Amino acid sequence: MTTLDTARLAEGLREQTAGFARAVTGGDPDARVPTCPEWRLRDLAGHIGHAHRWAAELVREAAPVPIADPATDDPGPRDVWARWLRDGAEEVIGAVQEAPASARVWSLTGPTPPVFWLRRMLGDTVIHHYDAAATTGVAFDVAGDLAADVISEGMGLLAVPSAVEFRPELAELRGRGETIVLRPDSGQGWVITRTPDGIRCDRGGGDGDVVVSGSVTELMLVFTRRVPPRDVTGDRALLDHWLAHTAF
Repeated sequence: MTTLDTARLAEGLREQTAGFARAVTGGDPDARVPTCPEWRLRDLAGHIGHAHRWAAELVREAAPVPIADPATDDPGPRDVWARWLRDGAEEVIGAVQEAPASARVWSLTGPTPPVFWLRRMLGDTVIHHYDAAATTGVAFDVAGDLAADVISEGMGLLAVPSAVEFRPELAELRGRGETIVLRPDSGQGWVITRTPDGIRCDRGGGDGDVVVSGSVTELMLVFTRRVPPRDVTGDRALLDHWLAHTAF
């Protein structure tokens, strides 16, 4: 699916990291995150800051880099979080922008251009920005083009044949041509087709076996299991089965 260009991805990561920083610094560091109940607010901050730095190192090394134990994701004192988070975002942006045009780096989907990791970090940051905002009561906002790209990027990852090696439950989503349509209030939607060989995801519209409608931000939050769907027509069981097997 068409992605945003590198400049917009970088701009979006800066926007969302700043919003995330405002949200996490606005509450109790030990508060539990309702949408990630195994994490405290400080764990969420540590995860994003270290994920950005890990992705930057991965791009610079052009080889797999071990992922640190989540228990080591300590962001330090809260009064340094905002700067530390912004610095981490700049690290991954800089690593991608400085990589040679012909560079290929490791990813779960195979060798890929470095911009893959800029896009992946943007998607992760947008969703955890929502998690932090839901915890502290700070307003959450994301531009429509960024929300749409989070959906497209996530669908692209689910549709990669090798994804089932890392998420065996995705094999349960094979089907006989059943379709799930995400229909935004404006702009192009998404069509998920469950085939015998796996998931196929396309941009488009029309009707499906089940249709979920809403703003692009709401659809993004439904797709990432942050909020329940409100406007559903068709086979609700098909949608529920999809959501039950696509948790990240």
